[in-house]
Amino acid sequence: MEYQVVIPAAGRGKRMKADRNKLLLPLCSRPVIVHTLEVFQKDPNCQGIILVIQPEEEDIFSALLHEYQLTKVTGFALGGEERQYSVYNGVKKLYQADIVLVHDGARPFITDTIIHQLADTANDKGAAIAAVRVKDTIKRDVDGLVAETVERSSLWSVQTPQAFRVSVLAEAFQKAEADGFLGTDESSLVERLNWPIQIVEGSYDNIKLTTPEDLYFAEAIINKRKMKDN
Repeated sequence: MEYQVVIPAAGRGKRMKADRNKLLLPLCSRPVIVHTLEVFQKDPNCQGIILVIQPEEEDIFSALLHEYQLTKVTGFALGGEERQYSVYNGVKKLYQADIVLVHDGARPFITDTIIHQLADTANDKGAAIAAVRVKDTIKRDVDGLVAETVERSSLWSVQTPQAFRVSVLAEAFQKAEADGFLGTDESSLVERLNWPIQIVEGSYDNIKLTTPEDLYFAEAIINKRKMKDN
C-alpha cells in the first residue's frame, strides 16, 4: 500500500544533553536522521516524506538531503511548540495522500515489514499503531507507595510509525484544535473520535533515541544487523 510519511525532527532533545538537535548527532558516521530517512527512501511504497523542522535548521537539513540523496523528502513543515502542532503542520503539507504514517525521527530502526503492515492495516481499518508488549512488571503508586501490581497481559508500549487514513487523522486534529485538547500521540487524538485503532506488533529494536545511553544501544543494533546480513 502506497503512503506518505510525516517525520517530526524539530525537537530539542534536552534529555540527550547535546549541544545540537539530537537528530544531527552522529551514529556510526552518519546523522541519526539520515538513518531514519533512508528506511523510507529505499521503500518503493513511500511516495513522499514531509520533514518537520525548526526554521533555523533548514539549511542544515537541506544540505543533508543533498549529500545523502534523500530525494523523497518533498517538503519541510515548521515545528510548533508541541509535537501535536508540529505533526499537524506536516499533515497539512501532504499532497494527494490517502494513507499517512507519522514516525519519530529518533527511531532509525523501523523495518519495511512493520511499515507495510501498518500502511495496509490503516488502509483497511482506518488507523493502526506499532506497539510491543510490556515486559516489565508494572506498579501503580499512591504518594510514592505501591498501591497495586497492574496486570500486564493487556498492556502495550506504543511506538511509531502510527498510520492513518489522512481523512481520519485530519478530522482528529481538527477536533482536538476545536476542543483545546493536547494529546500524547496521534492515536490519542483519533481515540477521541471513537475510531477503532488496530495494534500491529512492532519490534524491541525500534527504540527511540532519547538519552546518551541510547546511542550505545543503537550502535549495538547496527552491529547486530551487520552480522546478520553477513
